Amino acid sequence: GNVVGSNIFNVLLILGLSALVAPLVVSSRLIRVDVPLMIAASAAVLLLGLDGRIGRVDGIVLFLGLLVYVGWSVRQSRRETAAVQQQFEQEFAAPRKKAGFQMLLQTVLILGGLVLLTLGARWLVDGSVEVARLLGMSELLIGLTIVAAGTSLPELATSVLAAFKGERDIAVGNIVGSNIFNIMCVLGLSAAVSPGGLEISPTALRLDIPVMIAVALACLPIFFTGHRIARWEGLLFVAYYVAYTAYLILAVTNEAVSRTFGGIMLGFVVPLTVVTLVVGVVRSVRSFSHRND
Repeated sequence: GNVVGSNIFNVLLILGLSALVAPLVVSSRLIRVDVPLMIAASAAVLLLGLDGRIGRVDGIVLFLGLLVYVGWSVRQSRRETAAVQQQFEQEFAAPRKKAGFQMLLQTVLILGGLVLLTLGARWLVDGSVEVARLLGMSELLIGLTIVAAGTSLPELATSVLAAFKGERDIAVGNIVGSNIFNIMCVLGLSAAVSPGGLEISPTALRLDIPVMIAVALACLPIFFTGHRIARWEGLLFVAYYVAYTAYLILAVTNEAVSRTFGGIMLGFVVPLTVVTLVVGVVRSVRSFSHRND
């Protein structure tokens, strides 16, 4: 529940809020490599969990896939041209002594920030989980909402601050990379070290994992339209997260209302969104074709 909920939270809420701060830039590599890998990893969770469990072998396969991906990424990064390196050195190079001090200072700040974020997220999660249990919420619901939000706080801080500072490509890459890591490392290692693997509930197979896959799939057309995430698309993401969370809560507190709500979403809102995204993709393809002509 934690991994699935965290991935949904990352894309819908964090990317949505970041895009509301400033339209986000999407690199071509994300569209060609990373987003398809995120979609494939999300689909793999569903396929591997169809028997109700992600076994130790499944976990090892996921983790080995991550190692291959990281190795390929490192190899690609080393192909940086001499011209790019020279340009970077000209624009950002600092005197050696100053550079050494800055490196030490930034390392301390990073480590301190990670410690504070980890402690804050842990306190938030522990307190929220205890309150949720007192209210009678299921462990799956807790993992999909409260724990997922708590463990995604570092991504939230990083992406929103990057959007504020104008580093808009970092905001997107952070989320996509985090989602890949969540599935292939966190879920993979957890399944690999658990004697019986990880049990997947029928509810997660029926609703939450398909939602995670749908969210990953939605990134492709949105990222493709102009290689950017516009503010209205960010608002759409946030609205969908609110609707998803409302459905989860209603499913526990008022089943009849949740069925009506789910019917409205599936019968009207989702098809309308799909049509809007398709129209956006078609316009982008036509615009690209006209530029080439």
